Amino acid sequence: MARPIKETPILFGEDARRFEARMNEERKETPEEKAERLAAYHLIMSILKN
Repeated sequence: MARPIKETPILFGEDARRFEARMNEERKETPEEKAERLAAYHLIMSILKN
């Protein structure tokens, strides 16, 4: 039997500021990394369709 999922903790103070700053950072991705990510996505989606 599966274990219940715990609630996500609420962040306060410096942890919350650090989290928000990190979420607002633009993530850099090379064209090669993007192509690899999309290829993996399309592979998984084709497997799931079957």
